Amino acid sequence: MFIATNRLFVPAERAEEFEAHFRSNMRTFLPGVPGLLRSTLLKPTREDQPYVSVNEFESEEHFRAWVASDSFREAHKRNRGIARHVTGNAVETFQHAEDMVLPQQRTEQ
Repeated sequence: MFIATNRLFVPAERAEEFEAHFRSNMRTFLPGVPGLLRSTLLKPTREDQPYVSVNEFESEEHFRAWVASDSFREAHKRNRGIARHVTGNAVETFQHAEDMVLPQQRTEQ
């Protein structure tokens, strides 16, 4: 598995519009991307934290093919609308090292 993340810093007053635009782009351009297993947008819990976009691919080759695709270019051309909300970003890539999936556990309170 190959994982690409993008940390996106968005001022709080622009968060709602950013989320709507980003969500629309995800739903429009990501279905059917070969090798894409999952795409997630994580919302910050504090104003000083970034949003984090997480895309999980079957392989780095699938990721590179997506980045070179017309779909990627079209999505990022449309991202100009998102870009006005982002004050900074950082793309990072990772190879999968370990997973641990636990059964649902209850905690007594």
